Amino acid sequence: MVNESGRVQRQIVLPLSKAMEISFKSLRIRFWRSIITTSGIVLGIAFLMSIFTTNLVNKGLLEKGTLEIKMSLEETEVESAAKQIWLVSLSLLVCVVGITNAMLMSVTERYREIGTMKCLGALDGFIRKLFLLESLLQGLFGSMIGVLIGCGFVIIVNLIKYGGQAVSTFPFFEFLGYMVLVLIIGVVISIMGALFPASQAAKMVPAEAMRSEV
Repeated sequence: MVNESGRVQRQIVLPLSKAMEISFKSLRIRFWRSIITTSGIVLGIAFLMSIFTTNLVNKGLLEKGTLEIKMSLEETEVESAAKQIWLVSLSLLVCVVGITNAMLMSVTERYREIGTMKCLGALDGFIRKLFLLESLLQGLFGSMIGVLIGCGFVIIVNLIKYGGQAVSTFPFFEFLGYMVLVLIIGVVISIMGALFPASQAAKMVPAEAMRSEV
């Protein structure tokens, strides 16, 4: 950073713990907006997890269920795969767009805050890290809630429909693998949605940010 006399000022390299602290504080201050952004992640991940859980329930019933259940499931499995891929892809795309929009609005709201940090010596990488951490936290918590809602809803529906067989034939180890996969997907799309806003915040010129009336 260069001051008015042309000399380079010392920039500050802050630890990750400080970035986490600031990110948590920012999420608390913008609690309701964070809730809205996280809800989009919850819905997208819940839908994805419900698809995976439904497929696992059906797989277990087709392998170990009664003949009557097998026949009814085979009739409904024919056209479902392509539709599921399309719907899941669309829901995840909506999540990414929603996160990007929310983070861009957050950048706009925080012009002065970003400008102040940069004037005090914060590196561009630190500013970028703040926004990515905020998005990661929202993605992680939203994905965890979405996984619970998605699998819980499907299991309850199938318990009502097929009784105890929905649980006794359920492939739990595969289910755990899908849970981990969906959590990773949720975090990844959250970070993807925050990449552009974080880059915009990091490139902000301190003097222009401080003059902003937002």
